[in-house]
Amino acid sequence: MGYNVHITRAKKWPESESFPITLEEWLAYVRSDKEMHLEGVATASSPAGAEIKVQAAGLAKWTDPVSGTTAWFDHWRNKISVKHPSHATLAKMFRIAVALGAHVQGDEGEVYDALGNSC
Repeated sequence: MGYNVHITRAKKWPESESFPITLEEWLAYVRSDKEMHLEGVATASSPAGAEIKVQAAGLAKWTDPVSGTTAWFDHWRNKISVKHPSHATLAKMFRIAVALGAHVQGDEGEVYDALGNSC
């Protein structure tokens, strides 16, 4: 398990299915943002060396232009989620949320602002 932060239209992210960001909306956004890249699949290695592969139609990658760190944005259950986002990723999430008429909220309900700070 890990800590997730979500882009959602719901007041509380667990209610995202009632206030959807559709896959079609997300894909249109990703195509419009030159910093985002629709991947659909991600692979990584486990600590034991096993390959882990995740496939999802709404899986997109963003690379922080300053640090070069990659963040994976996953459209799932009518919201977009990022696991363990950096401060820069939180700021990027806020910009995406504004474009989608949504907000950024962590697993514990905290909301993030344009600078990636919880408020």
